[in-house]
Amino acid sequence: MSTEPTLRIRDFALRHRVAVGVVWLLVLLLGGAAAVAGLGRLDQSFTASGGPGHRANQAIQERYGNGAAVAPLVAVASWPAATDVRTAETAGRFADAVRRAAGPGARTVSFAGTGDEGFLGADGRTVYALVYPGAGKPDLAGLAAVEAAAGTLRAGLRSALPAVRVEVTGVLPLQHDSAVAGPGPAVLAVKAGCALGLLVLLVLAFRSPLGASAPLLLAGVTSVGALVLVEAVARYTEISFIVVYLVPVTALVLAVHRWAQPPGTAGRSAVAAGAAGAAACAVLAVFPAAFLRSVGVAGLAVWAVGTAASLTLAPVLGSLATRTTRPSRLSRPSRPSRPSPTAPTAPTADTTRTAGAAATARTAGAAQRRGGRRTRALPAAVGLALLVLLAGAATQLRVGNPEAHALVAGGPARDGLDRLAAAGVPSGVLNPLEVLVPAGTDAAAVAARAARVPGVLLAAAPAAAEWRRDGSAVVVVVPEEEPMTAAGAATVTALRSALSGGTAALPVGGSGVVDRDLVDGVYGLLPFAVPGAALAAFLALAALTSAGAAVRAVSGALLAAVAAAGALTVLWQWGPPDTGAVTGWVPLVVGAFAFCVSLDRSAASAAGGPWWAGPVAAGAGALAVLAVGIGPQVELALLVSGFAMAALFDALAGGHRTPPGSPARPTYRSSFQLV
Repeated sequence: MSTEPTLRIRDFALRHRVAVGVVWLLVLLLGGAAAVAGLGRLDQSFTASGGPGHRANQAIQERYGNGAAVAPLVAVASWPAATDVRTAETAGRFADAVRRAAGPGARTVSFAGTGDEGFLGADGRTVYALVYPGAGKPDLAGLAAVEAAAGTLRAGLRSALPAVRVEVTGVLPLQHDSAVAGPGPAVLAVKAGCALGLLVLLVLAFRSPLGASAPLLLAGVTSVGALVLVEAVARYTEISFIVVYLVPVTALVLAVHRWAQPPGTAGRSAVAAGAAGAAACAVLAVFPAAFLRSVGVAGLAVWAVGTAASLTLAPVLGSLATRTTRPSRLSRPSRPSRPSPTAPTAPTADTTRTAGAAATARTAGAAQRRGGRRTRALPAAVGLALLVLLAGAATQLRVGNPEAHALVAGGPARDGLDRLAAAGVPSGVLNPLEVLVPAGTDAAAVAARAARVPGVLLAAAPAAAEWRRDGSAVVVVVPEEEPMTAAGAATVTALRSALSGGTAALPVGGSGVVDRDLVDGVYGLLPFAVPGAALAAFLALAALTSAGAAVRAVSGALLAAVAAAGALTVLWQWGPPDTGAVTGWVPLVVGAFAFCVSLDRSAASAAGGPWWAGPVAAGAGALAVLAVGIGPQVELALLVSGFAMAALFDALAGGHRTPPGSPARPTYRSSFQLV
């Protein structure tokens, strides 16, 4: 029996292959059921916690039961040209229709209750109202309730005002219309082609249907086991729903990496990469920001379960694959026999000719390798320059919800947005701010102070009962620009500064502060979290391999993560979609994915893995996410494109790292250090 720890584990799994297979089958089946049942433990708000805006939104939600972090619906009415929308009769009729259609528990505000002409369009016949439905929290169920309320509001207004052109829009209706639009025939064909391409790629790489299905099975058990662990942690601390997107695609790429490794190095590279990746993710998990903690816990779970599956299940699957493909799949490569030491003999003519031919071959091989290196130098330099440029573009990343015009191209909600734009109403009305005014403070004075802030379209203190509760009041502040833009962010900052005087700062909440909280509360920690995670990964990898290999692996992983964020900036922020911003949690998930897969590929390459493993794994990951996620929904498209681009960069890096035909050069130290 081998004395190598990883080989001993492999040998144990092979001797008990039936038991190992049953255990992992139970993980897949029972764990899958438990993972689905436990999804409710994950935080589904997609908002950053801990910031001042989050605390203000919590206070508003607890006291008033709606609004806060959930963007309101915007009811838009265009009256006939001869109608004076400023008259009490017309304004009151619109306000009453909105109030009845909104239903019980809703908060509504318009020109009738405030007299503020910011609720009127520049065309003289368009008015709008902000509607906060009675049901609605910043989680998936609450957002679905708001989306359903949009349809009810639209139908009620059109019934009450048959002679008026009525539309209902808002951030959530725009996102909903994007989701329900569904992919067209061309997109469905692309999705089917990607799914077929994934299967063909795996079959070509692993030479048999059984060999191609093995990495999918490894990815399945890794995903299920990791989600079960993450949901167990979610019992005790807040874990975001974003882990559902990160875990499966990372598990798939790692599984293909591991399955492609030769038996002699698979265990070593799995342990080395697993230790480094787990160390990096553990650092992220200790940070107070929920998104960073979620990414760290999910990554830690994927590395732990993936490494366990690589050491136990992969050899069992490999033993089955060898029976139908190549018998040497699990056998270690044989070494040429060495001649027994004897007394030196005199060279003969044959041996002299053989030695000369060998020397000539070695010289030719060396010249060929030098020529290959020169041939690869230019593509490698171009690739490195591209990654550096993308890393520079990442510094210009603007996080936040995409601008409204980029969310959907058509639909009822887009009709309402276009109606507002045609009337000269700025799109900032879709993300208003809310100021919680405590008892004893004059809400009208607060509104007047907020109205003087540059970039504020209107500020009002509605006197209706639904805007006053237990002596407190809510002041609504409508900015001119959307909060993810530079001007919108400046307006939020100026408003907070203007309301910070006196004995205490007034809490500023609303859907318009979520992006700012994300920047301050999460991205503000990255200058500390990223170096800490990189240092932990370097120390773990250097202890198991060598300092040089660790430096190359960690620096490459960092560059891959930053370049993926830069690619999102170039494609979406500056490119034709012109979203203006990238959904705040997407770069975090994409960056973590890029870091993990690049680290694993580097460790596998250093262990002597085949040159094609990295490109195949990255291609499989890209095809998988495109097959599942490509479609019209902008936020999902952001995530899918980020995964695909990160995988593409890793494939290019893997293709240049170890060329075909190059000898394996393991850099691992003694295997005792691996365990």
